[in-house]
Amino acid sequence: MVLVEDASGFRGNADSLFAPASEGELIDLLRTANRDGIPVTAVGSRTGVAGGCVPSEGWAISLERFQTLDVHTGSALAGAGVALKEVQTAAAPSRQFYAPDPTEHTASVGGSIATNASGSRSFLYGDTRRHVLGLRVVLIDGTVLHLQRGEPVPFEVPDVPLPATTKFSAGFPLRPGMDYLDLFIGSEGTLGFVTEARLRLLPSPGELLSGVVFFSSDDTALAAVETWRSVAGLRMLEYMDAGSLELLRPRFAELPAAARAALLIEQEIADTDAVDEWVDRLDASGAFAEESWFGDSAADRERFRVFRHALPEAVNETVRRRGLTKMGTDFAVPLVRNAEMMAVYRETLQREFPGQYVIFGHIGDAHVHANILPRSEDESARARVVITDLARTAVAMGGTVAAEHGLGKRKAHLLGLQWPEQTVRAMAAVKRRLDPHWLLGRGNLFPSGVS
Repeated sequence: MVLVEDASGFRGNADSLFAPASEGELIDLLRTANRDGIPVTAVGSRTGVAGGCVPSEGWAISLERFQTLDVHTGSALAGAGVALKEVQTAAAPSRQFYAPDPTEHTASVGGSIATNASGSRSFLYGDTRRHVLGLRVVLIDGTVLHLQRGEPVPFEVPDVPLPATTKFSAGFPLRPGMDYLDLFIGSEGTLGFVTEARLRLLPSPGELLSGVVFFSSDDTALAAVETWRSVAGLRMLEYMDAGSLELLRPRFAELPAAARAALLIEQEIADTDAVDEWVDRLDASGAFAEESWFGDSAADRERFRVFRHALPEAVNETVRRRGLTKMGTDFAVPLVRNAEMMAVYRETLQREFPGQYVIFGHIGDAHVHANILPRSEDESARARVVITDLARTAVAMGGTVAAEHGLGKRKAHLLGLQWPEQTVRAMAAVKRRLDPHWLLGRGNLFPSGVS
């Protein structure tokens, strides 16, 4: 037996773990699994938090050895095992970059495609789906698909209206005539193994201004969000609440003592007036103008990235130190419902878990992560109930139960909250067409009983 664990602390076991060195070896493994009825789980860099890479039976197959990386003008050809930070490093000398920017930049290309990941820059550039030009996919029977943008799905699928959110990762985005490759993006390893992807690269921006802006209250920070969304060139608009800042204080002594909320921004700037404009914005919003952090160098951006990344790291470390599993949301709502959903988060969590939660994330997309920090198994069980209730609220507001992490195994029960039964059945029918014996990613995405 082989133990596999993801970043949330979710664990499972596989009978065997394989790391094929070539597509031919992968094809042989999948054909054997298909013939013998062996469930197969794709394992990437295990940075996910929904349990999608964690097997509950059968084989685990890692594509960590698929390390092709060729940079061209406007695109990069990357193997599934290549880390996103390696794509960025390889693209930089040609003054290009890959827009999707998940918090964990050691995530693999294959894993980010499996969940349709996004990250902080999605405020301007959108999710992974918008930046995939082509895919090479191996199906469970060994068939190899070489898919390009513009190739329609070769069988009939229904039209499933998606939530009115800027991001979505809760099932298959079905619509007649859809690009075939879009079916595999966000499919969480349930339809095939992505071995290679052609990714869109964009020209590097000329100048960037980054900042961490502190506020005395949530209300003033949230008011600034609504005002700043329209700032030209803004590509990041992130949020941290008071609990988040308290969790970070032991690591960052320079945090302003009176700060109760923060917004992280990054802007592509065209002229030198940008700094003066931010001075005016901070004054108008009631932010801590003198104590906020700003910078325009690569070193500044890295310092702020480390600060931002330290928060989910601290959350994960806290729950794992207690021997528990992470309890967090990945919900998004339409932008017009952002303030309403934030009020629900604050009221619910303060009532149910006072002092035991943090709220942070991509508030520019009305997509924050509310994380409960339980201290016992009993509290974890209660947290699951609270999070499920919050999921119902998000869906009722026209939102999604998964915006960038997928549902995996830990949150597969939420698929039925997102979609009516007939839509879940339609998605299951697509899976059966490509994976008739339901061997790939068993337990991912679809709730127990759906097959």
